Amino acid sequence: MVEPVIVLEHRQLAGGSTKAEAVGRLQLPLTADERTVLRGRRRTRCGRELLLQLPRDGALQPGDLLLDGLRSLQVEVIAAPERLLRVRAASPLELLQAAYHLGNRHVPLELHEQELLLLEDSVLAVMLTSRGLQVGTCERPFVPDGGAYGGVHSHPHGLAPA
Repeated sequence: MVEPVIVLEHRQLAGGSTKAEAVGRLQLPLTADERTVLRGRRRTRCGRELLLQLPRDGALQPGDLLLDGLRSLQVEVIAAPERLLRVRAASPLELLQAAYHLGNRHVPLELHEQELLLLEDSVLAVMLTSRGLQVGTCERPFVPDGGAYGGVHSHPHGLAPA
């Protein structure tokens, strides 16, 4: 027997209170890019088919809970592992300069005190290495900084969000 598709229509932000137990909760692993798409078919970690029909109010975050229409079923968003570049520098200034140059290219970054993480990209790896930075690869969940607009922004540059 085929299980029905679970339709998720509501979102409870990470850290919100919940009545349901985390034990047995379905998990939805999504990449950073997939967390920006709030409509469409997805599969839980255990293979259950889902249909997202969420309000368009910003990218999903790890820990957010997605709920069905009756709010009786909860699915937890988790950050899926991704292939990343890990950038380290000899000094904080060099790391800051790397973040500046990557920001000018609108590259999503996960910022840490001693390193930057970004999606694997051979062209950017060459550029960063040529600047004297240590560049390696890793595979782990990627949670880029939301930036000045709290996430992905789609308005033209120079204009404030509506």
